[in-house]
Amino acid sequence: MNLERPILGRHKRACSVCRHSKRVEIETDFIAWHSPAAIAQEYSLADRTSVYRHAHALGLFPKRQRNVRTALEKIIERAGEVDVIAPAVVAAVQAYSKINASGQWVDRSEHIDLNALFAKMPAEEMETYAQEGSLPTWFRSTAGATARDSQEWLDG
Repeated sequence: MNLERPILGRHKRACSVCRHSKRVEIETDFIAWHSPAAIAQEYSLADRTSVYRHAHALGLFPKRQRNVRTALEKIIERAGEVDVIAPAVVAAVQAYSKINASGQWVDRSEHIDLNALFAKMPAEEMETYAQEGSLPTWFRSTAGATARDSQEWLDG
């Protein structure tokens, strides 16, 4: 399969999408992650190959890839309408939260200063922690679950 972009002039003369009165709408739908088969049907094109060939010739794939948030939005919006397993929805939401407006993946990290949290702890809570090893609820919710909390939950 030849992955080089075809000569644009020759493509435009032969392409049913280029000559279509709704060319802009077809390209917009493709970039917005509409199904090429559905696009072909909606705009009376021969088949999805016509859409893919046009998108390849005009370099629409990078635009579509930068617009991955739109695809994830569709999955998230449909979660209540179709039988989707919960992990798929959670994964879509997690992925969506990591993609910026430019379509770039951004891993965010959060750092918590445990020393600062201990410094905020009143003397009576510090004494309880020292004697029993139990942290106050506000501390656990701020710092997240500890290994000990996880083990206690597993032990039931």
